[in-house]
Amino acid sequence: MNRLRSLFILAALAVPFVAAAQISVDEAALRRDEDPDFGNRAKPAEVNPVFFNRASYRAERARIRRERNFLEFGAGLQGSLTSYNDSWIETSGGDNAIAMIASLSLHHTFTKGIFSIETKFGANLGYNRMKVETEQSDGTTTSEGLWFKNQDEFTLSTAPSFKMSKNWSYGSIIKFRSQFVNGYVSRTQQEAADRKSTFMAPAYLDVSLGVTYTCPSKKWPVVVNLSPLAMSAVYVESALVRQNVWDDKPGWQVYGLASPDRSSKYEGGSSVQIDFDRTFGRNEVIRYRTTLFSFFGWITDFGTPHRMTDYGAYKEAYDLWKANGEVPQDQPVLAIHPTVRWENTIDIRATKFLTTSLSFQLYYNRAQNLKVQTKTLLSVGVSYTFKNK
Repeated sequence: MNRLRSLFILAALAVPFVAAAQISVDEAALRRDEDPDFGNRAKPAEVNPVFFNRASYRAERARIRRERNFLEFGAGLQGSLTSYNDSWIETSGGDNAIAMIASLSLHHTFTKGIFSIETKFGANLGYNRMKVETEQSDGTTTSEGLWFKNQDEFTLSTAPSFKMSKNWSYGSIIKFRSQFVNGYVSRTQQEAADRKSTFMAPAYLDVSLGVTYTCPSKKWPVVVNLSPLAMSAVYVESALVRQNVWDDKPGWQVYGLASPDRSSKYEGGSSVQIDFDRTFGRNEVIRYRTTLFSFFGWITDFGTPHRMTDYGAYKEAYDLWKANGEVPQDQPVLAIHPTVRWENTIDIRATKFLTTSLSFQLYYNRAQNLKVQTKTLLSVGVSYTFKNK
């Protein structure tokens, strides 16, 4: 009975909170002369299904860099060692000697469209150590091991150019070369008064403007540069080198300067340069490189007073001045003669890191020497070459 009473009370309390709603739907009449429109009225929007991918972007940039850039790097160390003990020297003779040569090369070419720029850097520095018998002031003789450089040169060149056709281009070549350390007359003469070369003394700058022909044949990769307008400059920035005397000539005269107070000389003219670089063998074990450069000055020094056109007349006048006890500062200048520099290098690669190199260099500069200068070097040592393609 109590349960029924509770249910009635709860039902009575819930009655006021009951809500009712009535919804009426009007009939939409469709006219018979109208067709229903089922078209899509949403505005179309273009959506690119390709999204940015950083890995793909980096890969594409790397491909473009490889396509536009060629890089070759090489380094080598050659040397030889000869050693005898005192007993061997006393019985059979001999001399202890050490020779070390370090080399570094870099070749980079950037190409974009018809424009390209080629940059080359090469450096060689070598020393040898041998025992030299030196006579002291008291008449005694001492044996001492002395270091003396046998190689010292670095070259830097850059050649921007624009392509005219498949094999022809026009542009310029700028080359600079000098040495790193001091050079002396001999092993036993290594004092300041015996110094004959140092950094920027001498230094050579060659600038040429002209056209370049590149042979399309892979068997004959010859590059010929013809420059009707060129400049050749010599710098001897060390006053000590200009004043020192060796081979009976002061340094300023050896390097073709007009006087000891002048530290540079500029000549204008024309130049020719021929380059050849090819590898031989199935595994490219042999590589031959050669560069022939010649400069002929015909623009400058036309108005030089007392200009001599013959070496005999120059030598006669110079001997006369020397006999009088004084050589004038404005001594006559010789006629300009062609300067020739021919470099050859043959590399024979036995293994990946072992290479035999044979180099031959010919140099003719009448301002320095009336005779042709030659240098030959054969070395075996460790070397490494990297190419990006």
